[in-house]
Amino acid sequence: MDDLRIRRNSHEVNIGGVRIGGDNPIAIQSMTNTRTSDAAATIDQINWLAAEGCDIVRCAVPDMEAAYALKRIKQSIKIPLVADIHFDYRLAIAAMENGADKIRINPGNIGGQDRVKAVVEVAKDYGVPIRVGVNSGSLEKKYLEKYGKVTPEGLVESAMGQVRMLEEMDFHDIVISIKASDVMTSVRAHELISPMTDHPLHVGITETGSLIGGNIKSAVGIGIILHEGMGDTIRVSLTADPLEEVRSAKHILRSLGLRKGGIEVVSCPTCGRTGIDLIGLEAKVEELVKDYSDLDIKVAVMGCAVNGPGEAREADIGVAGGKGEGLLFAKGKIIKKVPEDELLAALKEQLDLLRSGESL
Repeated sequence: MDDLRIRRNSHEVNIGGVRIGGDNPIAIQSMTNTRTSDAAATIDQINWLAAEGCDIVRCAVPDMEAAYALKRIKQSIKIPLVADIHFDYRLAIAAMENGADKIRINPGNIGGQDRVKAVVEVAKDYGVPIRVGVNSGSLEKKYLEKYGKVTPEGLVESAMGQVRMLEEMDFHDIVISIKASDVMTSVRAHELISPMTDHPLHVGITETGSLIGGNIKSAVGIGIILHEGMGDTIRVSLTADPLEEVRSAKHILRSLGLRKGGIEVVSCPTCGRTGIDLIGLEAKVEELVKDYSDLDIKVAVMGCAVNGPGEAREADIGVAGGKGEGLLFAKGKIIKKVPEDELLAALKEQLDLLRSGESL
């Protein structure tokens, strides 16, 4: 699809007040890395994630202590809480009884249909959606044997089998997640499953690795899937601080034109003409603009005072450095020249003016 406005037709699911699917904005998710049983630490991390722009948060529930902690956690946060369950269906039930807004399960690994049915009945009573999660690391043996390895077809067949199991129990409040560590396997799996169902899709690339490598794989994979009109909520999975997952997800959505709001920082690559510490300046600007999330503008950081303003004429405001001095500019036009060590302060002054409603 060439038109990002054309989205796959999915039905709406309400997750603790955040609606995904339909025409709703694509929601950003992350997962805590605290021990869920440590409610205080988990609450702090969730609130930091929410302040960064996380819409929905997931917590691991490996034992009953963690399940019971959800009640206190839920009372102290403002975004929906998802419980991540593996193997023990009783944990899923306890999580819902203690406030989980959604549960993530793999119906294939929590026992027979009687146990799945017990979970479904509680989910119906509490109005809790179920996310069916299948990834390359948990694909059932029968599909590995059938296809010889992890394949898009095997992932989709596994996911749809689990979806049908829930539907046969008259449960339809379902979100589907099919993830692989291989980017194109994930893309193809989404292309295969999209016409088969109208349940919302949770999109991500699993086991991507470090901050740099994981961001690249996630941006490519999630970007392709979203560009093709698929996906209703996303998580960037990184071996890093969960805050980085939220920041990366926001960048992906903004890059695709799927989310507005907040400041986008653009900067030029360094070259032989660079006359200032551009890398250091860009890092300081990134930190500065975190306090201006209410502004929906583009800020440029350029390393060459000769070409910088012209190259960044699409930016609402920007700075360009030279030897010992720099320029403050807006829409490609120079506002004033300032000493290099005053560039950041000059930019802050102009951001304050924009916030107050004054034009540059």
